[in-house]
Amino acid sequence: MKAFVALYSALVLCLLTGAAFSQRPRPKKPPKPPKPTKRPSFRPAPTTTRGGPRTSPLPSLRPPPLFRTVPNCFLPPVLPGRPLLAENVANLRVVPVIPSRVHYIYLQNNFISEVTAEPFNNATELRWINLANNLIKKVQKQVFEKVPSLLFLYMERNQLKEVPADLPAGLEQLRLSHNQISKIPPGAFGKMEHLALLDLHHNKLSDSDMGKATFKDLKNLVQLNLAHNILKKMPASIPNGITQLFLDRNIIEDIPKGYFEGFSNLAFVRLNHNHLSDKGIPKAVFNISTLLDLHLAHNQLSSVPLFNMQLEHLHLNHNSIESINGTQLCPVNLASASLNDEALIPKLRYLRLDGNHLIPPVPLDVVMCFRHLRAVVI
Repeated sequence: MKAFVALYSALVLCLLTGAAFSQRPRPKKPPKPPKPTKRPSFRPAPTTTRGGPRTSPLPSLRPPPLFRTVPNCFLPPVLPGRPLLAENVANLRVVPVIPSRVHYIYLQNNFISEVTAEPFNNATELRWINLANNLIKKVQKQVFEKVPSLLFLYMERNQLKEVPADLPAGLEQLRLSHNQISKIPPGAFGKMEHLALLDLHHNKLSDSDMGKATFKDLKNLVQLNLAHNILKKMPASIPNGITQLFLDRNIIEDIPKGYFEGFSNLAFVRLNHNHLSDKGIPKAVFNISTLLDLHLAHNQLSSVPLFNMQLEHLHLNHNSIESINGTQLCPVNLASASLNDEALIPKLRYLRLDGNHLIPPVPLDVVMCFRHLRAVVI
């Protein structure tokens, strides 16, 4: 009995203690921190110009008047054998001093007006010079004495009036297009037997500006570009190993008989936009076994000139041609059995005749002869 009373008393005491503890005030949850106020974004007011609002100034197209050149410390570091790059980065007015053991320099798109010899004193290993799109009017003769190993010289889009003198004998490519050249000094290309590409298009060259021996020494010339000049005659002394001859947009009226005789590699001839007529083209002047591509567009031809069976592309658009006779034009006899031999079928694949006085369709004898034709524009 006493044990029961003691247990009952302990149970009552526990219940009273729990009730008293549950009546204590609970701590309040801490309040949430206030959201940060959004800072106002600052936008600078646009600068105004005559053309309206702009957010940035116009780029300077010309160097500041105080700058004449840029010290060499501002040029990028150059490692031996690596190129020196200073293309349109500093608005250069003169050629900077070229460090030794540099092989390539790129100085195009600057404001250089004269090329002097001093910057090249240590550039004996130079192979490539790009001075395109500057304001160059003069090149000192001593420049190329400093760079005897030069292989490539690019000086297109300048203000040269004559071909630079004393060019290196080992030069392989010479690009002088888009200048004002009206003079090629005697012997300018002498001893340049390694030159493969000579580009003189878009200049002011006339027949009197080129002597009979101007190109004689260029024994390894592959491409000669004399387009966009004022030539009236075909240039003389073209090396007979040439592959590409470009004479577009001159005022050439005739081609001498046998002009292309002896040419062993001639594959591309372009005479678009000249004054050629039937009278000025000898009958078989284009009968060249190596010729693949012939351009005679925008002339005064009234008939299709004869050509060799190896020709693949013929451009005669915008002339005065009124008819085309496949029987006369075909390099082989249409009635012979040779047209059954694939090796003897003429190779012409593309023929352009639009802009003439022709009426479709293409004559059947043309189709019968030139069975490799893939496109005829008429």
